[in-house]
Amino acid sequence: MKRFPPSPWIASSYVVAFSALVLGLAPFGAMPNAPSTTQAAEPTLAADPVKLTSTDWPGWRGPNSDGVASSEQDPPIKWSDTTNVRWRVPVPGRGHGSPTVLGQRVYLPTADAANETQKVLCWDRETGKPIWESVVHRGGFENKSGRKANEKATLASSTIATDGKQLFINFINDSAMFTSAISLEGEVLWQTRISDYLIHQGYGSSPTIYQGLVIVTSDNKGGGAIAALDRNSGKIVWKRDRPELPNYASPIVLKIDGRDQLIVTGCELVTSLNPLTGETLWEIEGATTECVTTTVTDGKHVYSSGGYPRSHIAAIAADGSGEIVWDLNLRLYVPSLLHRDGYLYFTLDAGVAMCLDSNTGETVWKERLGGTFSSSPVLVQDRIYATNEEGVTFVFRATPDGFEKLAENELGESVFASPAITGGQIYLRVGQYEGDTRQEFLYCIGK
Repeated sequence: MKRFPPSPWIASSYVVAFSALVLGLAPFGAMPNAPSTTQAAEPTLAADPVKLTSTDWPGWRGPNSDGVASSEQDPPIKWSDTTNVRWRVPVPGRGHGSPTVLGQRVYLPTADAANETQKVLCWDRETGKPIWESVVHRGGFENKSGRKANEKATLASSTIATDGKQLFINFINDSAMFTSAISLEGEVLWQTRISDYLIHQGYGSSPTIYQGLVIVTSDNKGGGAIAALDRNSGKIVWKRDRPELPNYASPIVLKIDGRDQLIVTGCELVTSLNPLTGETLWEIEGATTECVTTTVTDGKHVYSSGGYPRSHIAAIAADGSGEIVWDLNLRLYVPSLLHRDGYLYFTLDAGVAMCLDSNTGETVWKERLGGTFSSSPVLVQDRIYATNEEGVTFVFRATPDGFEKLAENELGESVFASPAITGGQIYLRVGQYEGDTRQEFLYCIGK
């Protein structure tokens, strides 16, 4: 671990010049050819509670993993290279993991091909001053799958999750998927190998925290797993085998139909598990093979979307009936959905913003924004922030009354990571080209 003394490696609030994806129905309870679930340890029920505040952004898609930010804030809707930028710092290497914000610190994963290291970086939230960097893996960058990864992919596309005391991160290294825990001071506390991993497109699944567990997935063509680890020790509490298919969706625990359900989409399945035991609650053939998005819920349905080999958005009843309520042929492959007051909002990969009735799937409105989208949108109050791959962030209303654009802002030239919006500030990871060289930066945008 490397700690930083006071350093000029920061840009002030007055910076003028900016440089800077991964990226069918069967009896419920047990599928006829259900993957095995291994119980390796007793579930941890007495772990320290997760302690967070409304100004934290503790992991992928925010406090509830659904892209909805705290409404008790008013981040800017307009910024430029001379307006509303509090600080900017260069990020060594490359990654698409989103910023994680806890207390007075911001954390980010990165993979530096120049020295073959996968790291976690830490900065001061208010000033951008670097505090420490921790090497989680050194070496192991060789791709042994025989297939070249998608050119958009990186070896640091997972987002860090935190329980307020530790940081958890997934990395593909040496043709395997590892989950690691890191202290808030940068010490690697434990590291657990989840499964072999064959690169197909890349890897981008992020950890999720539930009670005393950190839950991860490693879907891949070699046959991956869903696993729950004791977040204090890293020991595997339960582990469930998965089909030998590529998939990139992150697991999420949702309160639906009166119970907590661990939902995973992809591998041609929509799967609901008991998050404490890995037991199947229900499972249907309803998703396509490759999914990237993290599902959301309205309390009755879960929403699956994917892009290969079939493009779709579907609503599935989450009561165990297996009913596919509606299914649309729309390519929502990488950006995840937002749900608000009975409506779904999203940006198609091809740059079209849409609003659907979440009960019926009926299109309420759609509007072409332009560009290609990999980043997932974030909702603040009734405002949606959506950034395309060219670095243009569109701010528009989350309303069924029609598309209403509030602002359009450009920052950087290459953006795949989703923003973190908390405490009235926007933390955005962007890339900027100098000739053929791509340099990443982390920005703090605020009034």
